[in-house]
Amino acid sequence: MITDDLAVETQTRCINVIGQTIDEGYAELLSPEALDFLDAVVAKFNARRNDLLALREQRQQRFDQGELPGFRTDTQSIRDDKSWSVAPIPAALKDRRVEITGPIERKMVINALNSGAKVFMCCFEDASAPSWENMVDGQINLRDANNGSINYTDLKKGKYYSLNDNPALLIARPRGIHLPEAHIQVEGEPIAGCLMDFALYFFHNYKTRQEQGLGVYYYIPKLECMEEAQWWADIFHFTEEYFNVPTGTIKATVLIETLPAVFQMDEMLYAMRDHIVAMNCGRWDYIFSYIKTLKNHKDRILPDRHGVGMDQPFLTAYSQLLVKTCHQRGAFAMGGMSAFIPSKDPQELDQVLAKVTEDKKRESSNGHDGTWVAHPGLVNTVMEIFDNHLADKANQLDFKGTEEEITAEMLLEPCDGVRNEAGVRKNIRIALYYIEAWIQGYGCVPIYGLMEDAATAEISRASIWQWIHHGVVLDDGQTFTAELFRKWLNEELGTIQAEVGDERYANGRFEETAQLFDELSTADEFAAFLTLPSYGLLTEESLNYKKE
Repeated sequence: MITDDLAVETQTRCINVIGQTIDEGYAELLSPEALDFLDAVVAKFNARRNDLLALREQRQQRFDQGELPGFRTDTQSIRDDKSWSVAPIPAALKDRRVEITGPIERKMVINALNSGAKVFMCCFEDASAPSWENMVDGQINLRDANNGSINYTDLKKGKYYSLNDNPALLIARPRGIHLPEAHIQVEGEPIAGCLMDFALYFFHNYKTRQEQGLGVYYYIPKLECMEEAQWWADIFHFTEEYFNVPTGTIKATVLIETLPAVFQMDEMLYAMRDHIVAMNCGRWDYIFSYIKTLKNHKDRILPDRHGVGMDQPFLTAYSQLLVKTCHQRGAFAMGGMSAFIPSKDPQELDQVLAKVTEDKKRESSNGHDGTWVAHPGLVNTVMEIFDNHLADKANQLDFKGTEEEITAEMLLEPCDGVRNEAGVRKNIRIALYYIEAWIQGYGCVPIYGLMEDAATAEISRASIWQWIHHGVVLDDGQTFTAELFRKWLNEELGTIQAEVGDERYANGRFEETAQLFDELSTADEFAAFLTLPSYGLLTEESLNYKKE
């Protein structure tokens, strides 16, 4: 449990930190002053967050009943008014040609900062499982990274890690607004995890960043509409007033990774115009959101995820519209994640680099100002591609995008591809491997040559649910049913046991994961995020958390 001193101090606040031991390092992070600020943010914004989540459900109900997403009529004036733009972009953020993303684990933070990338997006969200220890340790790691003191000794390998002289620029990504933090509660209810992530990161780093001539920079995930963007903008303004720092001290990049959001990019830029500097093609979550949003639309079922690349027309339209919209408003347009992991096999490595090169040349040609990689081994390859395309420029803000009108029909058009047993079986294995790792505290997992995170696992399970729900006929003529899924699920458990060995299988949580995956895949109602029902399994040993 928490120490007596902390318990007394929190009695004067609305929030309560429960169910955890607060050692000396954690007590420093969860200081009275830090908790006062978090309490103020939660008091002002947590209830409004709940209203926004309720609006999401109402919107999804309309889509489930046959409505299609589209451009809003009530905000037409914002889109039509070409006179406004976002606030000027700070010098530190003007060259972002290669960004590396990764989890908040200490050694990986150091490696990412030393990777040679321009920016490191450190992720409290899809790349990190939100256990209490991960979330608090992550804040400590980023505080130490910002003040330059971060180091790590790998006792098993006898290797010491510390920062190079010119590390990447650090940007933090808090959790999405849908994810709770069960260990900090108000009147017995968990607060929004993103408020914890945002508030603690700002409190512990804004002075250090000021001394370095920098603002406090965030990546904001999973937004669906202008109102959610306005919520974040109001949080930013409140925070800057609370600490008496200039407007624009906080700068944000917004991930466009939901289907509803792609139709409201102008509106979101407008709502956050004092703080936003860029939007990013969060491609994997976007594919997941396409499936989730249109899950009841039988005429818009996507093929196997491994055949849905950015060369597909509906994803090309998404990329081009993001570039066009952002550049017209003076914001950067960032490309999406390359999830490939470089192989030690020379032939496989050549294939990986060829795929990455094709993808990143497409993004640079589309007008993106930079892009993401998940592995340090890809930084130099992608840097060279953008160096060659940009020449002596830091970005492509002068490129205003395609002259072709990007219509709603183009953004909603499904694509063709394989629907076969091999693809389903692979998706089952990937989901089992990932969820099993996630509920043990690992959010970023290398599987079959790709760096999988929650977004890619979401695609696998969403596709399986949709195919079962609509009785999709596979390429070999089999109808994909719950019974067939369960047969393959049990067989793939055996494949996993053979791949990992009996000892690892016995000591793992694969059977528990399979039960959860079965429930998620065959339920009548689609779970909005697999991380919500999985959260109870992640936290059950430290907290008697009521599952959503």
